[in-house]
Amino acid sequence: MAANRRQVMCIGAAALMAPLPALAQARKARIGFLGGITPDASTQRIALDPFRQVLRELGYVEGQNLEILFRWADGQPDRLPGLAAELVRLEPDVIVTMGPGPAFAAKRATTTVPVVAAVVDTPVETGLVADFVRPGGNVTGITSMGGEVFAKRLQLLKELVPSLRRVGVLMNPATASRALLDKTLRDDERRLGAPIQVFEASAPEQFDAAFEAMKRAGCDGILIFADATFWAHRARLYELLAKHRLPAILGGRDWLDGGGLASYQVDFRSIFRRAAAMADAIVKGAKPAVTPFEQATKLELVINLKTAKALGITVPQTLLVSADHVIE
Repeated sequence: MAANRRQVMCIGAAALMAPLPALAQARKARIGFLGGITPDASTQRIALDPFRQVLRELGYVEGQNLEILFRWADGQPDRLPGLAAELVRLEPDVIVTMGPGPAFAAKRATTTVPVVAAVVDTPVETGLVADFVRPGGNVTGITSMGGEVFAKRLQLLKELVPSLRRVGVLMNPATASRALLDKTLRDDERRLGAPIQVFEASAPEQFDAAFEAMKRAGCDGILIFADATFWAHRARLYELLAKHRLPAILGGRDWLDGGGLASYQVDFRSIFRRAAAMADAIVKGAKPAVTPFEQATKLELVINLKTAKALGITVPQTLLVSADHVIE
């Protein structure tokens, strides 16, 4: 019996020291990522590179202890519900979304998978979450300061075009709330000292008509809301801006490569660095319901001197000095 007990103890000790394939490797963290645009070079630079960098700093290695499940709508918002449902079926630990359309698609697709919504405006007013401090559901994230940025863009347009008589705002009603915009327009007009008129386009086939309507209305400066569809077809927007010689304020440095006059926007890199940290916290057990929705604080001003020269606009020295980037 003693020999048998020794034999059993030896076998047990050997079993404890032997590698256990099922337990030796921790389960990979799975992060879903849903974007409404295309993962081109600009998207890589402003969103994916900083997102991945922070995850690496936190100890994640793709292919070892991390799997990122990317899904892209390529500027076609009607694809978002299907892509969101597909991600949910893959059972990620958390889904990170880029922009309001993907955020709402993810929210509608699941009430259980945590969602970090990056680059969304007015999340409470639009019903994405119940409260900034205690979102209350499966969604938290980082807002891009929509209303404040809009007011600053109007001010910037006025500084660049002092003779401004009427401002046109081009928006996609499928991804931005016209009702919320209309609520603030009267105050914006009073501060600006000029009327503001909203024009809508939800597909590239509607761009020409929208620009013709802006010109007929006498708009001599416009703001274009950042949108996945607009981004996918931005080359056509640039052509129309040049054709109608309209100074335009757009959303983000990368929007200016084709001819916009200026950009005033939150720094997307900082937002996606925070999104990575929030995703990590959720993977480790944090609950979106009690994770406060954050607000971006870093803003960037970019001036395109090439476009200013083409339009005969003299950029005030005060703007050039305060600009984060100047395109010459």
